Amino acid sequence: MELMMEDLMEEVVQRGGSDLHLSAGLPPYIRISGKLTATEHEPMSPEQCQRLIFSILNNNQRKIFEQGWELDCSYGIKGLARFRVNVYKDRGTIAACLRALPSKIPSFDSLNLPPVVREMSEKPRGLVLVTGPTGSGKSTTLAAMIDNINRTRPEHILTVEDPIEFVYEAQKSIIHQRQLNEDTRSFANALRAALREDPDVILVGEMRDLETIQLAVTAAETGHLVFGTLHTSSASQTVDRMVDVFPPEQQQQIRVQLSSSLVAVFSQTLVKRKNPKPGQFGRIMAQEIMVVTPAIANLIREGKTPQIYSAIQTGGKYGMQTLEKVLADLYKKGDCTYEDAISKTSKPDELQRLIGGSTAPAGAKSAH
Repeated sequence: MELMMEDLMEEVVQRGGSDLHLSAGLPPYIRISGKLTATEHEPMSPEQCQRLIFSILNNNQRKIFEQGWELDCSYGIKGLARFRVNVYKDRGTIAACLRALPSKIPSFDSLNLPPVVREMSEKPRGLVLVTGPTGSGKSTTLAAMIDNINRTRPEHILTVEDPIEFVYEAQKSIIHQRQLNEDTRSFANALRAALREDPDVILVGEMRDLETIQLAVTAAETGHLVFGTLHTSSASQTVDRMVDVFPPEQQQQIRVQLSSSLVAVFSQTLVKRKNPKPGQFGRIMAQEIMVVTPAIANLIREGKTPQIYSAIQTGGKYGMQTLEKVLADLYKKGDCTYEDAISKTSKPDELQRLIGGSTAPAGAKSAH
């Protein structure tokens, strides 16, 4: 029987998988709870693999792929799920990775997000960044924040995404979603135009370059609430990354702008859950939270980003927390293993101190 893309997508959803990998010479693989697992289908020939992948692309998408050899897009099956699709070449054959996106927008409670995340979505203006490596749930956290605004306030929400992941239905707000290469040619173009489209809330899928960052900061300064993502793993690294994009003579100016427009940074990662109960996600989110207080604004303005970490450590009353504190708590509660906690930190000594020598597994201390 001929293998159909829809059947594979259904299999991913039924097995609770997060990703589907298609490549010539191998059977389709599914990632389940963070682990890659081969399906029981036969290995695919290069022609079969190409046919499967091309079956979900329109002519424009095929053209983009044939010209650039890479393609990001999304594909939805009504009533089942949407998938974020990346098509690429592998030793002369065509391969793809499809990420399954939940069809239902998750709530703050189901994601276990701290109350401060909701508070930040209720701000009238400013820049809120959600950062972390690929696949750390950034889109999901942002979706919960956008959904909260949509359900509670009459605002105009404008999103620029690559590709569109969650599809919103207008409730109290009106929402326009623009997809890169389908509705706009670049994030920067869409952002420039956005400022003339009377938005209250702007979501920028990715802040990749100087122009996008500059426009997002300006939009936040001029009274809009702007959400964005970056691939950074901590709050202080996020500030540095945004400043470093600019040439040296502009860096002081962007520090000043950031100190007044940035309201919060949520840096997140997903940790494998130790013993997931039925119905629980196989991974659990750990978030570093920085809320920009006058003291932190001052550190950003003066370029003293290395001191941000200790300001987060002492900022508990504002809802701040370091990633290490969250990982230590997860480990102490028995939600994750010591190895998994330590693999997610860039400060193993600090995590070790918070866990306390006595509770870390024997021999673990010397290994790190």
